[in-house]
This record gives sequence, structure tokens and C-alpha cells, in this order.
Amino acid sequence: MHVSTVFAEFHRINNVNLRNQFYKELDRHTPKLITLFRDKATKTGKIAEELTKLMRIYDLQEQRDVNMRRALVLCALPVYLREDASKFLRTYNSADGPDLTDTPLALLTVVTDDTTDASLFSPETICIVVEDEILVSGPTNLADSFLLLFGYIYALDLQYPKNLELTFTFIQKVVVCLEDNKPLKRASTDAEE
Repeated sequence: MHVSTVFAEFHRINNVNLRNQFYKELDRHTPKLITLFRDKATKTGKIAEELTKLMRIYDLQEQRDVNMRRALVLCALPVYLREDASKFLRTYNSADGPDLTDTPLALLTVVTDDTTDASLFSPETICIVVEDEILVSGPTNLADSFLLLFGYIYALDLQYPKNLELTFTFIQKVVVCLEDNKPLKRASTDAEE
């Protein structure tokens, strides 16, 4: 399914421009979320340690732009919500190739031999994986990749990853502003209507 088809299907069913809505609301909430994450990082415990590590990596970047702020929020959100994103946000070396066995949904950050923790903020490329197959390879920032995967989940009528339901529900309700207390509507074809 072509990228423009994914966004068109989302718009057809919800009358929402996914790309515009996602970035508008994500950018609007980013300063408050980063403050919330920084506050939590000052506490003690495993969640605080993980948030501290993300904040340290972000703070060490020489140039921080909007894409890096978005990546920080999308990486820190599941941590803050106490969800495990390790099977969803994965990194692999371009020389080795990924093992996609039992990978229902994932964003694979491709790195070269110079593997660093900062790869989420400036990756070589990111691959979108659905049901053990790479659907798209190429978006070079986490926010674009996440947005496109969200559209694919919707267009292909997939379930949110079980270990990230709170994160995706937050994106659905707060960032994409879809109706509260209602799950995503199932994608329907014209023959069903």
C-alpha cells in the first residue's frame, strides 16, 4: 500500500488529515510532555532511570531540532506510561540485517558500525515492519516513521501492540484527536457501506 493511499484511507474514514493533525498536536504538547518527563527523571526508580538516560542522550545532541524533540517524546512516552517498547523501537546494524521473526509491528532504526544511543535522534534510516515484513524503508526520523505506522495500523485494520496500548491510545486520543471512549473505527470498503 502506497504512503499516500494510507493517508487517503485515514482521511476518507475520519475526515482527518493525519499528517497535519499529528504534527500540530504533537508539537503543541511536546513542551509540556518534555517538562513532565524531566520531572519524573528527577525521581528514583527504573522509570526515572530510563527517562534520565533518554534526556541525557537528547541533551548531548549538538543540534536539537523539531524532529529530535518529537523523537524524544515518542521514545519517552511509553517509558513514562510504564510500557515496554523494546520490541517495537528496535535498532540493528545495517551490516547484519534484522531478525524479523515474531515481529507484528516495529520501527527498526538502521545504524552503521558506529552504533550509539543517539541513533534514535539521527538514524541512517528507519524501517516500518508489519507482520514480519518490512513495508517501508526510508523515513529518516522517528516521528515520520511513527506517523506512517499509525496510518498503516489503521488502514490495514491492525491491533495496537499489546505492550504499547496506552501509548497508541494516547496518540489516538490526544495527538490525533479521534473520538474519546471509542476505539478506532474499522476500515470499511465501499462494498460494505
